[in-house]
Amino acid sequence: MNLRTYLRDRSLPVAIIVMAAAMGATQVLYWWLAPAPKINEFVGPPRSGYTLTNFQLWSYDVDGLPSFQMVAPRLERRENDDSLYITTPDFTLPSNQAGVPPWLGNSLYAWVDKSGTLLKLQGPVYMHRAAFGITDAAEIHTSDVTAWPKENRMVTDAPAHMKQGARTLSGVGMRANLNTNHLELLDESHGTYPPRTHKS
Repeated sequence: MNLRTYLRDRSLPVAIIVMAAAMGATQVLYWWLAPAPKINEFVGPPRSGYTLTNFQLWSYDVDGLPSFQMVAPRLERRENDDSLYITTPDFTLPSNQAGVPPWLGNSLYAWVDKSGTLLKLQGPVYMHRAAFGITDAAEIHTSDVTAWPKENRMVTDAPAHMKQGARTLSGVGMRANLNTNHLELLDESHGTYPPRTHKS
């Protein structure tokens, strides 16, 4: 049997093999001659979906009550997760209780998740609340706070110092519920409680 007869009797398998070899050679030639892929030279944080300057932000809970308010010189919304990055915010955490003033505060940076249920206050954090009724004014100095503003809860693992009237509390690690005025210091806690003076 000669080669011509052999190839004629097996024309389909031979055609498949020839086509596969031609495709493989074309792919190798493309890899060899094609330009190198472009390198992404962008350096820095993820790009913002948008940026706001000198803005005010209000967030509400499921019942339509205010959960927090922010005023800051700059806000960036990230495209990848719709979270908000905020620079030097002044914030308000309302009590939503008649006659009880809100907590006012500021921090170096803030981060808010897409749903507005998680708030991270980064760097030094200062908060204060005005006096009301027979309750003295209060202030808190701490840093790196994680808060759930729609529940009025906050935590930090950093040192915290609280002053209310003449009373002081300090410790490392804090858990606070602003609705119930419950404050827990987790470690190295110290307090000063002078006798209350009766107000006329």
